Amino acid sequence: MGTQTRPPAASTDLSNARMALKRRSRGARPRDIGCGEGRVARDLKALGHNVVAVDVSPTMVDFAKAADPSMKVLVADAARLPFDDGAADLAIAFMSLQDVDDMPGAIHEAGRIVERGGAFCLSIVHPINSAGRFESLDAAARFVIDNSYLEAHRYRDVIERDGLRMTFSSRHWPLETYFRSLQSSGFAVEALTEPTENPESVAQRPARARWRRLPLFLDLRARKR
Repeated sequence: MGTQTRPPAASTDLSNARMALKRRSRGARPRDIGCGEGRVARDLKALGHNVVAVDVSPTMVDFAKAADPSMKVLVADAARLPFDDGAADLAIAFMSLQDVDDMPGAIHEAGRIVERGGAFCLSIVHPINSAGRFESLDAAARFVIDNSYLEAHRYRDVIERDGLRMTFSSRHWPLETYFRSLQSSGFAVEALTEPTENPESVAQRPARARWRRLPLFLDLRARKR
């Protein structure tokens, strides 16, 4: 897979979460699943909501707590959340589900903790992205899927940004597996977008033009039935 398959840190998009909370200007009970350094949780907290964030990595939890000591952040597995049934009116998984070992289990847990009528907002590396790779950085490069799109498999992304080299170990899941997991957990999808590179990003780095032809990410909002 090519570089720049993950969104820049400044690109946190809360539009789905804001739509899910449109009836609650303040005081909602979001749960941020796989919070990383806590950027999404802090953004929601700044909007006046009672956020609790979790991540399986103690290091990431320490970073999140350091950024906002007043925010509740817990070490927890996404597939075994430390919350009561119906404890949240919103669950968020921003760029985390492709990195957990048990994605179906994590979605099932989101379905357990979200109350009826609540929402689940998620952003993932688009499954077409994680299934293959561009043959080169050329804008017209062919996109190739060497193995089966339909079979789950592990993959690694090596990202270089601002002089730092990062390696993400992730798992490809076909889109059907995500949707079956949502359906079996009591969710109905009500909004979906497939973000790709924008013209401003391409102007900064022309090699990104190839990603104007395929989606980088998938964002969706689902409602608990």
